[in-house]
Amino acid sequence: MKNKNNKSFLKVNEGVSQPPNINPYLSIKKRKKIYSEDYYLKGILEKDITILSQAITIVESTLPEHRHIARNIIQKSLPYSGNSIRIGITGIPGVGKSTFIEHFGQLIIKNNHKLAVLAVDPSSEKSKGSILGDKTRMESLSTNPSVFIRPSPSGGTLGGVARRTREAMILCEAAGFDVILIETVGVGQSETMVYNMVDMFLLLMLAGAGDELQGIKRGIMEMADIITITKADGSNLQRCEIAANEIRNAIHYLPKQESGWTPQVTLCSAITGFGLHELWELINKYFTFVKNNKYFETRRTQQLKHWMYETIWDLLKENFYSQPEINKIIQENEKKVLNNLLSPVTAAEIIIDSYYKILKNNDKYH
Repeated sequence: MKNKNNKSFLKVNEGVSQPPNINPYLSIKKRKKIYSEDYYLKGILEKDITILSQAITIVESTLPEHRHIARNIIQKSLPYSGNSIRIGITGIPGVGKSTFIEHFGQLIIKNNHKLAVLAVDPSSEKSKGSILGDKTRMESLSTNPSVFIRPSPSGGTLGGVARRTREAMILCEAAGFDVILIETVGVGQSETMVYNMVDMFLLLMLAGAGDELQGIKRGIMEMADIITITKADGSNLQRCEIAANEIRNAIHYLPKQESGWTPQVTLCSAITGFGLHELWELINKYFTFVKNNKYFETRRTQQLKHWMYETIWDLLKENFYSQPEINKIIQENEKKVLNNLLSPVTAAEIIIDSYYKILKNNDKYH
């Protein structure tokens, strides 16, 4: 609307001016600085948790620029590692692994130990994402200065163990942690991967989980040094006692342990604390046994050998899939397989032969 002087009655006020950015560098994404391996080693030996976390991040990284420094950090940390007991903890989803570690960990640090928990969360096969919720489920432990918790995504690795869990364990030992707990994703034959990096294997089980789990239990029970029935409290205690007796009877039919140790079955309740002290005493009894008969050293030696061969396999796969030409050749042969023009075996042989030729050609130009 306008008046006779052709002036509008409407007036638009100027808006409030935007305040300046408090941090002018906020919009600039800065890459984290990478320090020398001596910097990280010094921080690890001085028990600096922040630097330990940074070092593990570099070790877990898949970036080529991190590979050399990661290898040197591990190499320089090795002489300071090995002074710990390494315990693998596994069990079906719902058995209460995180709750168990939260309360059992409190008992461990009360016995004047420094505890590192390497908790591996399942990664999505589709998105490769991970929940990484273990640290939030272990509220008391995560705030204790004598405890270091490192949640890592499994990345689809066989056995649910993060590819660099072994290396992370070495760094934790160099930082003075003398009890290492490795919590795995779940139960299955692939848990042998955990078995090959720990000194003792602890299997957590539920009472009355059903016969449908027997096929899964058998493979893992053959490797378990101690089997603990969890949630042994209230009205569930009697069921746990029955389950424990059944498992004790079943153990006699399993192959004898290489260590000479007879697997033990215990009951516990993380909530009430029932059985936790007895379990810790049994774990110490196990380590006294295997150290006296020299199996402890034998197993550690076997683990170093396995680590070497496992790394060879990982590096071969990494090199194979990092060749740009290979991806194209794989796709071409995959189409032929899907259209029944090639058998999977023939296609695989063609791909491998192509890989060798690529390597040979690359050598000519170096």
